[in-house]
Amino acid sequence: MQDGGGQLAHAGAAERAHRTADDHTPAQRRPSSRTGPHSHVRRAARAYAALDLGTNNCRLLIAEPSYHEFRVVDAFSRIVRLGEGLGIGDRLNEEAIDRTIAALRICRAKIDARNVVRSRLIATEACRLASNGPAFIQRVRSEVGIEIEVVDRQTEATLAVMGCASLAHPKAGAVIIFDIGGGSTEVAWLDGQTGSSLLCPSERIRAWDSLPVGVVTLAERHGGQRVTPEIFEDMVDEVSGRLLPFALKAGAAAAAPNFHLLGTSGTVTTVGGIHLGLDRYDRRRVDGMWMRDDEISAVIDRLLATNIDERAQNPCIGRDRADLVLAGCAILEAIRRAFPAPYLRIADRGLREGILMSMMREDKVWSRRGSA
Repeated sequence: MQDGGGQLAHAGAAERAHRTADDHTPAQRRPSSRTGPHSHVRRAARAYAALDLGTNNCRLLIAEPSYHEFRVVDAFSRIVRLGEGLGIGDRLNEEAIDRTIAALRICRAKIDARNVVRSRLIATEACRLASNGPAFIQRVRSEVGIEIEVVDRQTEATLAVMGCASLAHPKAGAVIIFDIGGGSTEVAWLDGQTGSSLLCPSERIRAWDSLPVGVVTLAERHGGQRVTPEIFEDMVDEVSGRLLPFALKAGAAAAAPNFHLLGTSGTVTTVGGIHLGLDRYDRRRVDGMWMRDDEISAVIDRLLATNIDERAQNPCIGRDRADLVLAGCAILEAIRRAFPAPYLRIADRGLREGILMSMMREDKVWSRRGSA
């Protein structure tokens, strides 16, 4: 174990002690959250909205700037499976579109109800891949009255980094950040700390990649209901092959002092919740937690020994994600094998937080007296 191992775990415990409430289940709202180095919060009049429409989830965050950070005032998350079927075809199906439009109407109502001065609403891999993606975006524009921006893979990777880079340990000489999505997986190599919380984390990115594989597409190709160890290894092998070019570029990261992994996704938060034995997912306990390499392996082995009904009954998984969790674990396993690390830090934050930070930086809200 590297010298910083104990410091990494101690820092995680200290940060979790000050965590604010959230839940990644659709029935829960996140009434308050902060990101950044300061705990002092002042009420601001300007609200910003960030929407992440992925292959599996539709997520909205509305926040107001505070002192070098932001305060969440409303949130929404729903599993819509927009990319259902894209693992074996090239079109969004009508049922998935209808589910997604219903969720987007709720998001529109929330945005209208808040004093939102600026918003960025993005879509990712499902809309990038689908042949009828442009038609779907037009339908959202006409039926919901909002403009969805389909971002490229580099933008997605950069925003994911911006959203969770604050959880990188300050003594880590390098960090591999990854975001396991429904249709794609973003990975980035972050170099050592810049020394200032006001500098954009994107300036630390040495290399990045976006793998065209996520939990939905991988599960559809290999099967998500009955996953044997052999099927699991086939999934790991597929992801490892796609990850190889990035692993060759970023392999040196693992040799840096106090190197660790930093993951943001439903997969890693689920693994964290299962490890803690939670009766109900609790963001306050999961966001920012550290897991040792052997602890991650134990959770994956435990999940591999379950059937889909047992996975569905786990309160940190649920029926909507029971067929996807092992595909996510296969992606996680491929990353762990490419970049062996003694510790993984888990982030229940990512793309939406990155969007909010990006807009607030552009508007210079933290440099104007009275804005925060």
